[in-house]
Amino acid sequence: MSKLKYPFLDLGTVSAAYADGLKAAACRVIDSGRYVGGGECEAFEKQLARHTGTKYAVGVSNGLDALRLILRAYMALGKLAKGDEVIVPANTYIATVLAITDAGLTPVFVDADLSTLNIDTSLIERAVTPRTRAIMTVHLYGRPAYDDVMASVARRHGLLIIEDNAQAIGADVDGTKTGALGDAAAFSFYPTKNVGAIGDAGAVTTNDNALADAVRALANYGSDTRYHNIYQGFNCRLDPIQAAFLRLKLDDIDTETRHRRALAAIYDAEIGNALVGKPRLATPDNCVWHQYVVRVGNRDKFRAYLTANGVGSDVHYAVPPYLQPCYMQYSHLHFPVTEQLAAEVVSLPISRCTGADDARAIAAIINAYTDD
Repeated sequence: MSKLKYPFLDLGTVSAAYADGLKAAACRVIDSGRYVGGGECEAFEKQLARHTGTKYAVGVSNGLDALRLILRAYMALGKLAKGDEVIVPANTYIATVLAITDAGLTPVFVDADLSTLNIDTSLIERAVTPRTRAIMTVHLYGRPAYDDVMASVARRHGLLIIEDNAQAIGADVDGTKTGALGDAAAFSFYPTKNVGAIGDAGAVTTNDNALADAVRALANYGSDTRYHNIYQGFNCRLDPIQAAFLRLKLDDIDTETRHRRALAAIYDAEIGNALVGKPRLATPDNCVWHQYVVRVGNRDKFRAYLTANGVGSDVHYAVPPYLQPCYMQYSHLHFPVTEQLAAEVVSLPISRCTGADDARAIAAIINAYTDD
């Protein structure tokens, strides 16, 4: 297949803009002789904490491990126990749910809101039972999934709010950054993210000193000091070479966000095809557009049309977690909005690979699409 004129994402092109800095960062780590932990990790953690406005940030191996470590840390601190329920959006990537079940906790799914594609906060209250201990909210596609309704339910029922912030670094709600909205937050720096490593990486942010200490210990074999293991832990440490790369990328987050918002504004203004449903945002400036997701009735035909016209696309996500083979115990559940989204969503190009003129051309191609 020939190369598309408007690729969905080309990580080589993205990295090329940072090539000199990335090479310098790699050389800095190599020359340091410190290949686990050390100054690069500490500097990145301080940088991330400043960015989010939280007291603590702990670098870890990836986004899934960040979620796992938060839950395990809360269990070690006595705030969660096996069998406790965690409310989670039905419309999310499977990692969110894997972390919950890995800890021996029970996911309680809540349907999505068709207008936000995130958890429908009006449905959270009815999902609360005497066994509910937390809400794990997911800022899907770069749009914050947190509001006064969620906060009120959590406050009245004494629930933790844990943010899956894998896709929304830099977003905010009324000036408070994602990563600082709840009790703890997990970040992913997978290469495709707005701030992406050159490999796997993640982090946890919180204002809770005890939680930060527990996460750090659990990620390091359960050790608080060398050869002193207070928990049965894991090896989930952030690689210092990835920390060095992320320091460079995080410095550039405002530029990245402005670029994505500019492309989203072009799509919003110029896509006018009634067959294509655009995202609806009350406050578009609080979204960082990890993905620009449209909805189309005949998705396969639409994507084939885009490909034939040189436009890359992707689907996030085609199968909800509760319908995956590994979670057949939940396959009897039915969430109509989530399942509608799973059948209709299409992600359009919105990375540094796409320029303003490209976005206008893509919009024109979309406007010429018919379902005849």
